[in-house]
Amino acid sequence: MALKSKAVGGAPKVKRRSPLWARLCAIFGCTLMVLSGGALITSQAVVARYAGAVETKDLFGNSPENGKKEPVSDIKGPLNILLVGIDPRDESTPPLSDSIIVAHITKDLDRAYLFSIPRDLRVEIPAFPKAEFLGSTEKINSAMSHGSKLGNGKHDAAQGFDLLAKTVGKLTGIKEFDAGAIINFHGFKDIVEAMGGVTMKIDQNVKSEHLQPNGKPRDRMAGCESHQCEHPYIGPQAEYKKGTYHLEAWQALDYVRQRYGLPNGDYDRQRHQQQFIRAMADQALSKDVVTNPIKLDQVLRAAGDALIFDGNGHNVIDWGLALRNLRTQDMTLIKLPGGGLIENGAYLGEQLEPSAKDFFAALQTDSVSSFLVDNPKYLQKQ
Repeated sequence: MALKSKAVGGAPKVKRRSPLWARLCAIFGCTLMVLSGGALITSQAVVARYAGAVETKDLFGNSPENGKKEPVSDIKGPLNILLVGIDPRDESTPPLSDSIIVAHITKDLDRAYLFSIPRDLRVEIPAFPKAEFLGSTEKINSAMSHGSKLGNGKHDAAQGFDLLAKTVGKLTGIKEFDAGAIINFHGFKDIVEAMGGVTMKIDQNVKSEHLQPNGKPRDRMAGCESHQCEHPYIGPQAEYKKGTYHLEAWQALDYVRQRYGLPNGDYDRQRHQQQFIRAMADQALSKDVVTNPIKLDQVLRAAGDALIFDGNGHNVIDWGLALRNLRTQDMTLIKLPGGGLIENGAYLGEQLEPSAKDFFAALQTDSVSSFLVDNPKYLQKQ
């Protein structure tokens, strides 16, 4: 199906002074309250159904059996949340973190900074005894796979998340994350379908590596059925042109998956994924969703099915309430500048520029805004 152009510049926004639905809901589904006629109304039935739909697991190794008590204090800033996107796999297949995003929330809980970590970033992955992993230096998207091993050929994405969190913490200096979520990309598609699509600005021409213009998978070249070819697909390609469009769910998910053929490869894909998150949040906050009880319930249930959540002792309702004053315009997208790491002519992965250490230091002191004044190149293209 062809892209449908939309004349307006972005999704409609609800302009009210009252707290809105679901601050950061597109990130981990904290959709909690219903607005009607400018008044804040809590729908207990919808909230209860949504809270029950979200799967919760110990993602940080903090369960009581691991000798750690669950926190009981209120949610207070500054906060760091780790969000990991994966393709759904069965327990016999090691999970890979295709998208790694950190959300830093300021002390006053009034601004969020989102940055993506390149999946091919070469880092030190610490030892992880639970999976009998001794540690290594390799691409960061391997951490989740190494940490997920249970033995007997089985894997657990939640356990793998724990090692990935430790790896990201070692890179960034974040000692402990305040919350985390594993996001199922197929579940994201269900959320967008429930919303009736998403309006999104496409900032560069992109051809799909995976899908045809009608949304069906492209054919594979003979001999490439087992994923051993870098570019195994042949035939017509779906195309996404610069401009603002209302995308169907399959189009939006296909667009943000692409990295081959882009000038900056995975760095362009990271930007598109961040833009997608923001567009989803705008769409979820629009009148088309928040004032439509049927669509709202469908979005909530789809969000619940897409997530595995760990709020470190607090559920999604607690987190949604804590972040109730955040709006999508309060979300700043960050890019971490870097490039390929080449040794003896061999590509080993990606590396960040030295100034990234200063950015990570700014996270520790909750001074990201000041850092960005001096380093505007870290501001992602909106």
